[in-house]
Amino acid sequence: MLVSSHLPRWLEVLLTEKFFNACVIHEDEKKNEKNIYCLDCCISICPHCLSFHNSHRLLQIRRYVYHDVIRLDDAANLVDCAYIQPYITNNAKVIFLNQRPQTRHRSSGNICSTCDRSLQGSYLFCSLSCKIDSLIRTEDGLSKFFFECKFLTLPEAGFDDSLITPDSVLEPIGSARTSSGSGGYGDVECTTLACTATTKIARKKRSSLTVACCSISSSVPVISANLMSRRKKTPQRAPLY
Repeated sequence: MLVSSHLPRWLEVLLTEKFFNACVIHEDEKKNEKNIYCLDCCISICPHCLSFHNSHRLLQIRRYVYHDVIRLDDAANLVDCAYIQPYITNNAKVIFLNQRPQTRHRSSGNICSTCDRSLQGSYLFCSLSCKIDSLIRTEDGLSKFFFECKFLTLPEAGFDDSLITPDSVLEPIGSARTSSGSGGYGDVECTTLACTATTKIARKKRSSLTVACCSISSSVPVISANLMSRRKKTPQRAPLY
């Protein structure tokens, strides 16, 4: 991540902050992971710290396969998110904050303009930080890419998908079209993260267990019959010397 004096303070901290660590202030409380970002204080906080930030702009940080993501709708209130590849998880579009480690295989198709990660459709960036890096290198001024947002709140209680299980499939396996007027994200495809592979494996395991259980249960009567027949015979005594 390139550092620039033209970036807002809240964005610099957001892209370098370590989230989901235990809150030191509330270390004895349950659910004390710092998964909320206060744009006014430029710090990460836990749910128990909210009473001190009620009137501040708050951003919910979520995690997908050990990487931080934010909702696209929240990010679009703060910065231009056009051509950043979004993903759909828990019925919400999200984007990665930072670029992720890549495999050795490099795709020959569409790739991220900053880190060369494979992309779908006509996207140009795999994460928010990759787009910011590109803007710093190519644009003279960045102010036009940031929006004034005076009010930003957390999702309603009960709608919290901040922690997403690491068993889901990371790479996109499908896509759906989005309109060009959907919050300025660009007329590009939106990929979907799903758990199809995991589900198929689980079904195969369950079917294998069912067959095994049936085989074991079918052999039980045969064993029992053999034991019964042995008991009906005249007992043999050892010879006396």
